[in-house]
Amino acid sequence: MFRKMRRFKQEISREECIEVLKNEPRGVLSVLGDDDYPYGLPVSHYYDEETGNIYFHCAAVGHKIDAIAKHDKVSFCVMDKGYRKEGDWALNIKSVIAFGRAKLLEDRARVHEVCGMLTRKFTDDPEYLEKELRINGDRVQVVEITVEHMTGKLVNES
Repeated sequence: MFRKMRRFKQEISREECIEVLKNEPRGVLSVLGDDDYPYGLPVSHYYDEETGNIYFHCAAVGHKIDAIAKHDKVSFCVMDKGYRKEGDWALNIKSVIAFGRAKLLEDRARVHEVCGMLTRKFTDDPEYLEKELRINGDRVQVVEITVEHMTGKLVNES
């Protein structure tokens, strides 16, 4: 069903893919938007190693929510910051593309739990999380992507 990576010599391991997903704070979610136009947007995300799922939060209404309701198949792309080999100008970048199905989480306790995990990627301040959940907790929507296929590669810019 999913294509094999054409440039297989650049493929990175599943473990390396997971490290990129865990460590990088943002990725690009792609959905099938209005009039079937592709719609890609940056989102902050959390990768749950226990479930293998990707989570992000957003408002409960809007373009991406409408797109997911219409067509739940999505892709999610993340790149690391890259590195340069000593004496080389070219950047080496690991990128990951996950394909899966998105769904809105309905369980408010799970929504708050995921928001906590996502927030801890950015800050260790528990007061910030408590304040945000108190003010916006009833309005926030969490989307869960169940990953069906994932590939990653190391690309050299030269």
